[in-house]
Amino acid sequence: MEETVDDPPTSAVLLDHCHFSQVIFNSVEKFYIPGGDITCYYTLTQHFIPRRKDWIGIFRVGWKTTREYYTFMWVTLPVDLNSESAKQQEVQFKAYYLPKDDEYYQFCYVDQDGVVRGASIPFQFRPENEEDILVVTTQSEVEEIEQHNKELCKENRELKDSCVSLQKQNSDMQATLQKKQEELETLKSINKKLEQTMKEQKDCWEIELLQLKEQNQKMSSENEKMGVRVDQLQAQLSNQGREMEKLVQGVQDKTEQLEHLKEENGQLFLSLTEQREHQKKLEQTVEEMKQKETTAAKKQQELTDQNMDLSKRLSENMIIHDVLQREKEKMEKENDYLKRENNRLLSYMGLDCDSLSYQVPTSNQGGTRQDPGLVFGNPYSGIQESSAPSLIVPMKNCSFIYFVLVGS
Repeated sequence: MEETVDDPPTSAVLLDHCHFSQVIFNSVEKFYIPGGDITCYYTLTQHFIPRRKDWIGIFRVGWKTTREYYTFMWVTLPVDLNSESAKQQEVQFKAYYLPKDDEYYQFCYVDQDGVVRGASIPFQFRPENEEDILVVTTQSEVEEIEQHNKELCKENRELKDSCVSLQKQNSDMQATLQKKQEELETLKSINKKLEQTMKEQKDCWEIELLQLKEQNQKMSSENEKMGVRVDQLQAQLSNQGREMEKLVQGVQDKTEQLEHLKEENGQLFLSLTEQREHQKKLEQTVEEMKQKETTAAKKQQELTDQNMDLSKRLSENMIIHDVLQREKEKMEKENDYLKRENNRLLSYMGLDCDSLSYQVPTSNQGGTRQDPGLVFGNPYSGIQESSAPSLIVPMKNCSFIYFVLVGS
């Protein structure tokens, strides 16, 4: 097995000492002669299962974390873990990668999670000499070694305590993360319910709009005398509609709705008396819609406040917000342009646009570009009474459809 340039998985904290007994190192020499390859023999215990990224490292005695290895070798996975031969394993370290000093080192088995599973007795890299035959240790040296061992044991206990503390902190952080995830799921559920409510409200408004269209169709028979004037205005609106289509290319649903409203516009003839009564009803409806809109806006604002903390982690929503803001500004400019065109048309016809116009904004068909200030959109912005018969002129951009009452 050869040395690889990939860094092995390590950990910054020593784990419990009981893990050290899961891999046992055999036939470890007191010292190895420099300049030669060495073979490390080890035994896997019964309950330990090796994994692909496990490795054996050479550590200088006194190491504190698995990141302090001098060199390492990947372990070889046995073919059959149940066989006796699979428990006896070995790896060979090339002489080129071995330490060149005479400090004490030891073998350590580290799994792919960076956890130490076994450690050998200390050894040195030095040439053999006569002093190795007989080693005389004085009492002071023995006491010094014992004192050093005590210090190492104390340091080991402190590291264990630190490990327990870090594990507790990790557990607390996991609990906090789980709580935040639950809060996120709750907010998603609330958001989904609100979207469903908005959809139902939109359907209700569409039904009301269809009812108003039916009423307008019933009153069309009383306005036959205005047919010629309506045809002229319809021709002008057709030209204006083609210009607006260039501004809303790609929004097919809105274009179809605009064409549908244009076709129905020629059939809407209103009588003056019934128009006044109808305007009073519409004013009441507008007031109700405004109240509903205010309630929905408050609900949307509450949900927006709840989502502020999450939006900090989802910075890409800010990019979407900027794009929508630019789209809103663009639509507002287009609205101003259409309003000026409508005023110009009314002025050309000699009509007073301030007393005859009202706007009916509708919600975005695609639901993808809503004005962030209006949750449901305002289907009515105001109704003005007129002393003469009137007709409806549709004007549309990406966010609103305008209806202008023009007196004959």
